[in-house]
Amino acid sequence: MLIGIDLGTTNSAAAIWRDGEAQLVPNALGDLLTPSAVSIARDGQVWIGRAALDRLATSPDDTATSFKRRMGTAASTRLGGKDYGAEDLSALVLEALVKDVEALTGEKPTEAVITVPAYFNDRQRKATRRAGELAGLTVRRLINEPTAAALAFGLQDKGDREPFLVFDLGGGTFDVSVVEMFDGIIEVRASAGDNRLGGDDFDEALIAHVLPRLDPDERLTALPADHRDTLLKRAAEICRRALTTAAEAEFTVVVGDSRLTASVTEAAFETACEPLLRRLREPVVRALRDCAIDAAELSEIVLVGGATRMPVVRRAITRLFGRFPNSSVHPDHAVALGATIQAGLAARDAALDEIRITDVCPFTLGIEVAEQDGHGGLQRGLFSPIIERNTPVPVSRVNTYSTLADNQKKLEFGIYQGEAREVRNNVKLGDMTIPVPPRPAGAISVEVRFSYDSSGLLEIDVHVPENGASRNLVIVDEEDRPDRKDIEKRRAALAALKHHPREEAANVALIARAERCYEDHIGDVRQAIGHWITQFLGALDSQDPRRIADAGAMLGSRLDEVESVTPL
Repeated sequence: MLIGIDLGTTNSAAAIWRDGEAQLVPNALGDLLTPSAVSIARDGQVWIGRAALDRLATSPDDTATSFKRRMGTAASTRLGGKDYGAEDLSALVLEALVKDVEALTGEKPTEAVITVPAYFNDRQRKATRRAGELAGLTVRRLINEPTAAALAFGLQDKGDREPFLVFDLGGGTFDVSVVEMFDGIIEVRASAGDNRLGGDDFDEALIAHVLPRLDPDERLTALPADHRDTLLKRAAEICRRALTTAAEAEFTVVVGDSRLTASVTEAAFETACEPLLRRLREPVVRALRDCAIDAAELSEIVLVGGATRMPVVRRAITRLFGRFPNSSVHPDHAVALGATIQAGLAARDAALDEIRITDVCPFTLGIEVAEQDGHGGLQRGLFSPIIERNTPVPVSRVNTYSTLADNQKKLEFGIYQGEAREVRNNVKLGDMTIPVPPRPAGAISVEVRFSYDSSGLLEIDVHVPENGASRNLVIVDEEDRPDRKDIEKRRAALAALKHHPREEAANVALIARAERCYEDHIGDVRQAIGHWITQFLGALDSQDPRRIADAGAMLGSRLDEVESVTPL
């Protein structure tokens, strides 16, 4: 049985595909959302969800929340006398969701589509897969949260839509995606985000704002740190939610027989959150810039994630875009429903035959290089992008590199994921080495091709034209353990992309037509045609399908005009 799961920072949810639609699964308490909280006692007893949250005030040392923020790191949490990683705790939440599905359907799920923030890197995605496997699930696919939300939004009417932006602010992460729908295709144009921005940060800002007034006698200071932080966090969450519907709310903490209270106005809360609200802007600007779409061209701003309920956030979004956002999709349910739609697509449900989804590469992929510094030295450890972030996948790109030293006998380079200029600030994925003939510096060129698909498979091909030497490396999730047949199938699909756009028949034919037209004319017309050819070749060298398509259409249109003019 294949299900969809939204593994969230604050809450998680599971859904199933039934009777041609996605349906959320209630937990044992009848709630559609299960808090992402785990509590483990010294005797090994485990509480998940609401029960764990209820123990947070009384047993903070044995209760964990917001552990999704530590996914993919070495950080651990000590509960019940044992250490647990973020994937271990996430696995316990996933197990609880699986039991809820089994209780509803009578069938135990064995496979799942699990959502992740669009800006999760390779380590964080692998940790999410590990969590699924620890819960006894085969993770068929990881799908970006805003992409899942776009699926839920897009299937409301299945009509074509101009580009719209999914604004996903959850408890611990913030993502935006620019999406377009046409002819049954949901195309993600660009994604960006901030993995350290969410509702938890607004709680921290609220705590910092009220603490001087709340506890002038520093009675909270005498409490153990974990207990104090738990009391403040719970009070902040209650107060923040109250401010969603009221202009003023009380921030209240009970310490022994004392009741500490401070009033908070919505205006004061907005002022306290101003630095966080400013941070919402940069990922939006980056996503729009990457896909070359102006904010005015967006048809909708779709809100997803529980933190978008806050009026201060909605006002900030309205100011940012100059219009009111769309809240027609349930902010807490959309991601789980979208994951289940993706599960239905994976299961080839007949009701979804006409829906296809394309995604983008969320991070830039490239290699480590060295460059001459102009003073006779080399600057090492630099990042050379090959597949840029927000490139539609599946994709294959090739760059050419040269030797830097005389009589160099081999090339060694690391494979990285990230956006920083120095590779030490990016995520290392692997290493490659290839021998080259000893020649003067710069005399040997090496072609490095990256091919990447939506499942996260990255294939690297290195070729030395001078002697025909080649190397190949396939990077997949080791924990995923796909069988050889599946890997070969995915590699075969990528193989069809492994050619330069200059080699595609349609582009070859268009260039041949343009060159023939160039030969047929003289003067200003010939000069113009030559300029058009140069522009089209530049587009081909960019290896950007959208740019190539636009440039090809423009060249074809101009040639039509020239050839339609009949000389007297």
